[in-house]
Amino acid sequence: MTSKNLAGNRGSADGIYPSSRLERGLLVAAIAIASIGLGYLFFTQLWWKLPPDFGCRDDFTRGGLCFFLQHSVEEADASNKLLKAEIVGSNPGPELSVPIGWATQLNAAFIENVVQPNIRWFGYVIWGTEAWIFVSMCLGFFSRLGALAAIGMSMQLMIGLAHTPNEWEWSYILMVLLSVAMFGLAPGRYFGLDRLLRPRLRALGERGSRVGRLLLLFT
Repeated sequence: MTSKNLAGNRGSADGIYPSSRLERGLLVAAIAIASIGLGYLFFTQLWWKLPPDFGCRDDFTRGGLCFFLQHSVEEADASNKLLKAEIVGSNPGPELSVPIGWATQLNAAFIENVVQPNIRWFGYVIWGTEAWIFVSMCLGFFSRLGALAAIGMSMQLMIGLAHTPNEWEWSYILMVLLSVAMFGLAPGRYFGLDRLLRPRLRALGERGSRVGRLLLLFT
């Protein structure tokens, strides 16, 4: 490769890959803070719905996790909109919005027909998923898999609760966006246990292990 080509490659990478130790440190610190912050967010939500009753009362019909599940069902409406934004000025413009009524209806049907009748064990799935996100994001352990779980949980919360009264829809939208960013970045590659796992999983994949190649994708 000629020196001209090398210079061209360096120029094309400039602004994408950190070029100094300081920039690399800032990149790792920013990703670690965002990842641990996302994990801590889910950590704070574990304590009001602890197993085995998940904060529910009256034979799993009121309070705790059961309340929010029922709230999602009751607030489902085909007219629901997300990202509502009315352009205000001397001449008010149209309202910009994304219709999500079909999604809230599907979400409500799934909760009402699948989750609520099986809440005594489905609650463990919900609680365990959020606990896994906390561990994965804070330790950088299979962090891409943890981020994928965070996307799923955040999307469900956004669809089920963002449009409801007394909720700020952007709080749920930002959860989804942060989870998507962590999925793309795979924070464990910058800090945490994935840095130790990846060389071993890569070696397994190079020896023909499909499990090693699959697990490598999740780190």
